[in-house]
This record gives sequence, C-alpha cells and structure tokens, in this order.
Amino acid sequence: MKNTLHLIAILLLTISCNTQNTTELKVGDTVPEFSALDDQSADWNSSTITTDFLVVYFYPAAMTGGCTAQACAYRDDKSSFDEMGATVIGVSGDEVQNLKQFKESYQLNFLLLSDTNGNIAKIFSVPTKDGGSITKEFNGDSFELTRGVTASRWTFVLDKDRKVIYKNDQVTAAEDSKNVKDIIKNYTNN
Repeated sequence: MKNTLHLIAILLLTISCNTQNTTELKVGDTVPEFSALDDQSADWNSSTITTDFLVVYFYPAAMTGGCTAQACAYRDDKSSFDEMGATVIGVSGDEVQNLKQFKESYQLNFLLLSDTNGNIAKIFSVPTKDGGSITKEFNGDSFELTRGVTASRWTFVLDKDRKVIYKNDQVTAAEDSKNVKDIIKNYTNN
C-alpha cells in the first residue's frame, strides 16, 4: 500500500511537470505584450509594433530545410507585407548567435526572436519540446547551432489591437507566407 501511494505520487508529479500550457490561444483572443532578444542581441518588445498587422511565425530550428524555405518565402514577400501594413517576426528556441547566422546566411530582411526558454511559445500555446544542437555547414564554414527549446511550426496573424485573426497549427513551410498574405488581403477587403 505504501509503495503504491509512493508510485502514484511520483506518477502525478511526472505528469504535472510534463504538461503543456492548457489554455489555448484562439482566434479572437488578445495576445499580451511579450519581449525577447532579437537577432542582434537587442531587447525587443511587442508594444513597439505600430503596424496594422503582426505576423508571428514559430519555427523549430534555424538553418534547417523547412525553416529555411519558410524564412526565405517571408523574405521574398517582405515588400508585399510592408504594403499591407504588416510586420513579420520569426520566433524559435535558437540562441541569438544562431539567428544572426541564419539572417546573414540567407539575407533575411525581417526580425527573428530568440525564445530559448519557450516563454513566447507558451503565450501563444505553441507546443515545445527539448532543444538540442546541430552542426551545419554554409559556404564551406561549419558551425554549431544550439536551441533551448524546439517549437512546433505554427503561425499567427494579429490585428492592430493585437487580437488573433488567424491561427495555423498545421503550417506547410514553403506555403506559409503566401497563405498569410491571402489572409491579410481577405481581412482588409471585408
């Protein structure tokens, strides 16, 4: 009996430690202010954004296949987002130095945020798992990239009042930017 109670207590403790945020962010919800270090090690806060729309996309790891395709599509569509009054930010569990390397390697022209502890992911109800390290080569240079957490690939669009007008938890990396542009166009036409 004593061993059974001990086992139940350990099981309950394990379950509570592994539980993700159970309050899911939904379309129509207002996102609270959030902050992080950006790809240049500067403090960044969401309250500084004054555009009509804020696109927040979460990606698992800098310099990997799908994440690079997604980032490059946003890069290529930057002028369209600017014309629509939308600011794009990418969020991952990567350390700042990874983001700087990612941005420089692919000439990314939008902000990347470092969420190594998963705090921003938690605000957006984005599932995370443990981070890790990978070694990558780019233009003959080899470097190690370390993540505190690995976020799932989710995308959100917020309006000027920071209410969620779009949420996608089944993102196809290469199509994400186009889909988000269409969402914003449809929203502004209604």
